[in-house]
Amino acid sequence: MSAISPAHITEGYVSGCIGRIAQLHADYYAKSNGFGVEFEAKVAGELSAFCLNYQAARDGLWLAHDAHGIQGSIAIDGTQGHRDGAYLRWFVVSDALRGQGMGRQLLARALSFAEACAYPRTYLWTFSGLDAARHLYESLGFRLEQESEGSTWGVVVNEQRFVRSL
Repeated sequence: MSAISPAHITEGYVSGCIGRIAQLHADYYAKSNGFGVEFEAKVAGELSAFCLNYQAARDGLWLAHDAHGIQGSIAIDGTQGHRDGAYLRWFVVSDALRGQGMGRQLLARALSFAEACAYPRTYLWTFSGLDAARHLYESLGFRLEQESEGSTWGVVVNEQRFVRSL
């Protein structure tokens, strides 16, 4: 009987990651918030464009893997990093790894990268009700900056913008 290898993080694109990251998001948010095709298509489309335009010195993509494949992700989109700040995106961890500190590890990698790039701030968009994620963000210095009702994700939610300044 072979031992299951522990979860680990890799950096950069790997074959199949776009589809897997979209699937992780779609599965989780369909179950927890009733999101549908609009959300999955938005994740897949924007993530595809990010990967096509990826520049290693500007952008970052980290993937959490276990013996069964990709189980989490996070990205820094630095396209407007020095002007508007680093855009933290596609942060998700599967049920298989949730609660084991992998989310904190992914977020720490992304924030370290943004700091190394000297981006003046890092921001993210989310929505209310994701209490564990909000706690994690706030524990690492993010503060709620903006909040309003919106349907960016295909369902009406209370959208939130969190910002962490250097």
